[in-house]
Amino acid sequence: MHKTRFHAASHGFTWLLLALAAALSNMGWAADRGPVTSESSPAAPVRKLAASAPAAKSIVDQVREAVAGGADANKRVTLVINGKEKKFITIPAGKPVVPAEAAHNSADGGHDAAQHAAPVATPKRTVNPRVSRQYIRAKAAALAGHADPANASDAKAGGHDDVHWSYQGENGPQAWGQLQPEFKMCATGQRQSPINIDESLTLQGPAEPLQLSYQPSSASVVNNGRTIQVDLQGDNSVTVRGSSYKLLQFHFHAPSEERVNGQGFAMVAHLVHQNAEGQLAVVSVLLQAGAANALIHKVWTYMPLDIHDRVRIPAGLIDMNELLPTDQRYYQFMGSLTTPPCSEGVLWLVLKQPSPVSAAQIKLFTQIFPHNARPLQPLHGRVVRDAQ
Repeated sequence: MHKTRFHAASHGFTWLLLALAAALSNMGWAADRGPVTSESSPAAPVRKLAASAPAAKSIVDQVREAVAGGADANKRVTLVINGKEKKFITIPAGKPVVPAEAAHNSADGGHDAAQHAAPVATPKRTVNPRVSRQYIRAKAAALAGHADPANASDAKAGGHDDVHWSYQGENGPQAWGQLQPEFKMCATGQRQSPINIDESLTLQGPAEPLQLSYQPSSASVVNNGRTIQVDLQGDNSVTVRGSSYKLLQFHFHAPSEERVNGQGFAMVAHLVHQNAEGQLAVVSVLLQAGAANALIHKVWTYMPLDIHDRVRIPAGLIDMNELLPTDQRYYQFMGSLTTPPCSEGVLWLVLKQPSPVSAAQIKLFTQIFPHNARPLQPLHGRVVRDAQ
C-alpha cells in the first residue's frame, strides 16, 4: 500500500500542501494506488482520510480535503512510500510563508497557487509599474540627498535597490540604459548630462545673476561607494528664474564631468539644490589643480573610508562660500542626473571660473575613486545660455 502522511503549518502553509498535491497528481498518483492518510500530532489532531476518502477521489482532492479539515502546527511534510519516508519540505519555525494570493497576483497571472509554489525554477522577475515610478522618484531624491523613506522602502521592496552599476566594465555607462527598465532614460534621453559647452554655439547675452546664499552649516559626510557626498543642514540656497532652491548636498567627480570648449578639469563639485516643487538645480563648480581648497580640506578631514559609513562634521564647520570662485558668471542649460536613473528636467548652472584644489587633495580622492565621471552626452539641439 502507498500511503502518505503529512504534518503542515496552518494558514499560510496551505498553499504548499496544494502544491504537493498538484505535483503528485502530475506524477500520475491516483486513488487506485492507495488512499492518503493524515496522522495527527499530540497538540492538534486531524482527521484520518484512509477510512473516509472515497476510492474514486484523486490524491489532489484528498489533500485538499485534509487541508480544509485543519492541520497541526508542525511545519514538515513527509511522504511514506512503500514503507520508506521521503522528506520533501522543511520550513523553519517563524519563517514567513507567501500566501496563495501573492502567487495569484504574480506576473504569470490567473494560475493556480500550486503551479507557482511547486519546486521548479524561480520565475522571471517582472516590473511593477507603480513600484518603478516610485523607484525613479526615490532614486532622484536620494541623489539629491532628500530621499523619502516610504518611497525608498517601496523601491527596495521592488528588487531594484541591489542593481549594480559602475563607471567601468560591463555595467559601465554604455550599459546603464539596459540594466533596468527604470534606467532606460540613460540610453534614450534627449537632454542628458554632462555636456561639452562650446562657447561659439552658446546663447550669449545678459542673464540674471545667481543669488547664492550660503551660511556656516552642520553636515555629515558619507562614502556611498561611488563618490564622497556631504549632506547639509542649514539655510543655504540659490535663487534663479524666480525660484529659490535649497542646497541639500554636494559631491565630487574626478575628472570633471562637464567640459568647456573641449577642456576638462581635474575634478568638479556638484551642489544639488531642490525647490518647493521638487525640481532640481545643480550648481557645478569646476576644480583645477592649484592651491589647497579650504572647504575640501575640511571634508577630506572627516572622509569615511568604508562604503556607506557616515561621519558627522562639527556644527557650523561647512561654509560653501569657501568653495565658490569670485567670478560667479555661469552657463545655464537643461539636463539630467549624471547617474542612473538619469532623470531629466534638471537645471544646470556651471560656474565659468574654476576654483583651485591642490594636487594632494586630488590624489587623496582619486586613490579611492580613480574615475567616477560619466562620458559626455550629445546636445540634441539644446540651447546653452552663456551669462555675460
